[in-house]
Amino acid sequence: MAPLRWGMVGCGEISNDFASCLQSLPREEHQLVAAAASDKEKAKAFANDFGFQKHYGSYAELAADPDVDTVYIGTINPNHYEICKMFLNHNKRILCEKPLTLKLEHTKELIALAEQKKIFFQEAFWSRFFPLYKQLREDIKAKSVGEVKLVTAIFGIKMDENPSAQRLVKKELGGGSLMDIGGYCTQAILLAYGPEMPENVQACAIMNKEGVDQSVTVTLQWKDGRMAQFATTFFAKVPSELKLYGEKGYITVKHPFWSPTDMVVTEVKEIDKDERQQKYNFPLPKVEHKLEYPHGEGMTYEAQEVYQCIQKGLLESPLFTHQESIVLATIEDRIKKAIGLSYDELYVGQGAPTTHPQ
Repeated sequence: MAPLRWGMVGCGEISNDFASCLQSLPREEHQLVAAAASDKEKAKAFANDFGFQKHYGSYAELAADPDVDTVYIGTINPNHYEICKMFLNHNKRILCEKPLTLKLEHTKELIALAEQKKIFFQEAFWSRFFPLYKQLREDIKAKSVGEVKLVTAIFGIKMDENPSAQRLVKKELGGGSLMDIGGYCTQAILLAYGPEMPENVQACAIMNKEGVDQSVTVTLQWKDGRMAQFATTFFAKVPSELKLYGEKGYITVKHPFWSPTDMVVTEVKEIDKDERQQKYNFPLPKVEHKLEYPHGEGMTYEAQEVYQCIQKGLLESPLFTHQESIVLATIEDRIKKAIGLSYDELYVGQGAPTTHPQ
């Protein structure tokens, strides 16, 4: 099979880490062709740093490049919809950072367009491609702790310690804890229960003056009695773990559960007296370039997954399907309505805003 000929859409922090991972992979599978940003000098510096052959000062130029067949979209959240649509209409395969869009109808539209055109299109929930998540899937299927009946997750970061702090709090940049980090909690719940809408969604939030959430707590309930709870916050750095509780024990995915290396499966017969544990550790791959995010090396796994899926002629990864993207976006839509959050004003009478450089 011919190598994937990559274009980078956006040259910010997240794109830095994905390009770092591409650099570490075999050139017969992944080629670094072109990088684009709204600032041409930024694109040039990025291309030189990582060894891309070309650079552009607009995304439209990259979309028109016949030497690029696959793109990674790492721009700010509000831009994803219009950018994905443009690249799909240029018949480029797409790996787009999560959230795929900020609106449920946009997510459905893009997936329908990709399926109609028979183009590989993937939301980049990198968690799903980690070896540990594959092990978690096996333990759930094998009922290592019995039937999972409750899932809990917490994801907390201290906003003022985050390099992307302004992006996190500004509505015009697609900010808010739900859309930035809440999806990691929801995807983990869907891994446990399958891509099925809960019967009941309840949520409350602390909103900022920009009208986006700084903390959210959510309870989900399915008709057969399965439940899940998660919380996200920008107020505090906390041990962000995922727990799945079954009839015979519980599974703990250790911090950081969205890019994990460690998991413990605990069978419980009697509290504090009789426990049996199975511990897993999956070391991260090695990359040479400096990373912006903890465990950024793990993006190697999603790059490999994209290559393997395209090699097999797939249009989506079976590890995170289009159906799951739609169910996740539907749950987020219900949560947004519950807490009074809307991004509709960003799209009134125009496409997605493109004034903020990446």
